[in-house]
Amino acid sequence: MSVIPLSSLSMGDKAIIISLDNSTLGLKLMEMGCLPGEAIEINYIAPLGDPISVQIGNYILGLRKSEAEAVKVKKQ
Repeated sequence: MSVIPLSSLSMGDKAIIISLDNSTLGLKLMEMGCLPGEAIEINYIAPLGDPISVQIGNYILGLRKSEAEAVKVKKQ
């Protein structure tokens, strides 16, 4: 499977974080636990696609669609 943005996944999809954009946003996401190698699952996507609720480890994180686009994943 190829590397895709987190924002392109559907509800219930599981993936592994591969990388984050090298930006201030990428650093912010890393501080929130979005680290390469972590498993991530899409819990909920709002009707208009923004925000997105994801589970990383034992916690749930809400992300804007623009933030989710900065996270590159490999779908499981």
